[in-house]
Amino acid sequence: MAMTLDQTIGQRQRGWLASVFSGQTFWVLVAVILACIFLSMATDSFATAKNIYNITRNVTFVAIIALGMTLVIITGGIDLSVGSVLCLCSMVLAVTMHAGYSIEVGIAASIGTALLVGAFNGVLIAYLGFPPFVVTLGMLSIARSLAMVASNNTVVFQFGPDHDKLLALGGGAWVFGIANPVLYMVILALMTGFVLRWTKFGRYVFAIGGNEHAATLTGVPVQRIKVIVYMISALSAGVAGIIQTGWLGAVTTNIGAGMELQVIAAAVIGGANLAGGVGTAFGALVGAALIEVIRNSLGLLGINAFWQGSFIGGAIVLAVLFDRLRNLRQGE
Repeated sequence: MAMTLDQTIGQRQRGWLASVFSGQTFWVLVAVILACIFLSMATDSFATAKNIYNITRNVTFVAIIALGMTLVIITGGIDLSVGSVLCLCSMVLAVTMHAGYSIEVGIAASIGTALLVGAFNGVLIAYLGFPPFVVTLGMLSIARSLAMVASNNTVVFQFGPDHDKLLALGGGAWVFGIANPVLYMVILALMTGFVLRWTKFGRYVFAIGGNEHAATLTGVPVQRIKVIVYMISALSAGVAGIIQTGWLGAVTTNIGAGMELQVIAAAVIGGANLAGGVGTAFGALVGAALIEVIRNSLGLLGINAFWQGSFIGGAIVLAVLFDRLRNLRQGE
């Protein structure tokens, strides 16, 4: 039976600890911790400072985009374009700075591009009724094509007069030796968690995913919220692109290829329900962490890296199975 708007919002009012410890996110976190303990004992290199530094830094790019993707999934949508949007925004930043403009202009151009792409997706989906899968699949191709056009399909590795500033932005460690991308991830996660938990916008997002018809009848601006959500998703990809450009020190047109699958996997593994109405910022981080631990462990254990997709796919299936079993138990 469909939930009313009050029931949907009411479900979000449970205590934070009760919600965490009774949900899928908690058990995924337990899996991450157990995997780390096992790898620390099974290998000599997992628990080293350098490897931990690499893991925490590598997980940030997927995690940051997964924060935006979680909002989309909560509304019952999907965004397959985030990997290509990351590529496009990275290339816009690189080309703009390569042309001699400052880092501020480059970042503004990159963020503006992300918001424009997100608004385009959102308008087609919310106001014209296009299926999210079709719209974002089309944008996946369009955005990467535009990145190729912008760079003439070449590698950009010179970023003009502010070259060093960009490298420090993405590759530095300004606070207590913690990699800058990790700090950005934590700040963005706290902001996302606050918005979902404590703001009217967050309640609207959950209401749309729980019962869009009821949300419409009770005055929720469903179409506007959907557009904003897709803009946030694209913005998260753009932010990740800016950070990754500074970290890598170069941009190619294949950057971010296939990343949308990892991002969706991180959100789903972390507890987001593809049917809508369920998801947390913390879950997105935990899901991204599990994926990175899996990726990192394959090499350390001497397992062929081609198995990575199988492990991640299996984790997604288990996450969905866990959610189904929980729903059946609640139905009884």
